[in-house]
Amino acid sequence: MGRLHLLWNLYQLKRNEHKSREQIRILQDKKLRKLLYHAYDHSTYYRRTFEQAGITREQIKSLPLSAFPAIDKKILMEYFDEIVTKKDIVQEKLRKFDEENSVEQKEFLGKYHVVHSSGSTGVPRYFVYDTSAWNQMLLGIIRGALWNMTMPQILKLLSGRLRILYIAATDGRYGGAMAVGDGIDGVGAEQMFLDINTPLSEWTRSVKEFKPDIIIGYPSAIKILGELVERSEVSVNVCRVISCGEPLPLGMRNYLEQIFKTVIVNFYGASESLALGVETNPAEGMYLFDDMNYIEVENGQMYLTSLYNFTQPLIRYRISDQLTLKKPDDMSRYPFLQTDILLSRNEDVLWFEDSEGKRDFLHPLAVEGLCVEGLLDYQFRQTDKDAFEMLAEVSRSQGETRVRREILQQMERILHEKNLDNVRFFVRFTKEILPDSRTGKKQLIVQWDGGS
Repeated sequence: MGRLHLLWNLYQLKRNEHKSREQIRILQDKKLRKLLYHAYDHSTYYRRTFEQAGITREQIKSLPLSAFPAIDKKILMEYFDEIVTKKDIVQEKLRKFDEENSVEQKEFLGKYHVVHSSGSTGVPRYFVYDTSAWNQMLLGIIRGALWNMTMPQILKLLSGRLRILYIAATDGRYGGAMAVGDGIDGVGAEQMFLDINTPLSEWTRSVKEFKPDIIIGYPSAIKILGELVERSEVSVNVCRVISCGEPLPLGMRNYLEQIFKTVIVNFYGASESLALGVETNPAEGMYLFDDMNYIEVENGQMYLTSLYNFTQPLIRYRISDQLTLKKPDDMSRYPFLQTDILLSRNEDVLWFEDSEGKRDFLHPLAVEGLCVEGLLDYQFRQTDKDAFEMLAEVSRSQGETRVRREILQQMERILHEKNLDNVRFFVRFTKEILPDSRTGKKQLIVQWDGGS
């Protein structure tokens, strides 16, 4: 998509911000019906499950979305080849493409963008976007990143050669990294990716040389950069900070505002749909992109229907995030649904001392992608300033010796990339990883109390 074409389409998308709630509802329903018909006509899985639910093609035009069957990640993986609407997309071929090609080889079969998302056991789930869906998603990301700006303001901002720094996991087919890279290219900006596995000493040098105008990344990673700024180890002058990939607690938002002295944009996305919503003012709450997605909440369960991905339709896809929705009122600036509470996993980072006594960290998403056959679940626990362990739950049919060896090999590589070869790492097997008694959710990382 050329730059002028992108800007024109961005202008068209931003016009939805000025429509009435009823106009947005009509637009959303029109897109929904088009998606449902497409899924019925071109997806073996959806035609079968619709008919099993007693839904005929004629009824699609009038039934509420809640009448349609839901799916989850287990169903997606089991029936992947039947869910997709293009016969040349096969899950095993995607897996082979992902394993054998570097991230620079972005397109599967030269025409599909592939995003992977790993669960706690490291088994990838694949989300596929054709060019049309990918471009629509990029527009949603750019609109959210530049939220509350008019088109004249956006054009003025982009008239200079923007320098955009992205701090996150960048060594895999992560949706954020791939989308941010394409979006930055689309607006004609310079970019620098700073992987969370990069030693902290390199952060200072790279940021000093690059002099970013905008910072995008995980809030936990941006906070670490903020601490470098606070200690005067690096100086930045940015016009916008965009938090994504993790929840942004109010305390961290206040800290980032204090350190960077600029607008903090809290962007909400997921591999299933990379543009879900945005928040710039906690008092207003987060606005959800109803013109791109249909989000339902029933009995505390969130269901996502992406309205722009016709290649891999996700209809009433269960997501573990917890939302409370409210319709816009007379005080709302935009005609979109808002959410008061947005809860999903928010992990701390593991801090260590390297061989020279300097502090550095491991980000949870750097270690979350461990992929070892037979590994059912795991949890990290820091045990000292230079040591941590993994509690591992394995399948009964798999030998602990092989699993331990493969885990140690992968973790040795991760620690070496961070110059943390001195850090000791152990594997301890357990029958079950229990959830936190307070939250009911399993923690990926259990923090060290400092030996107290």
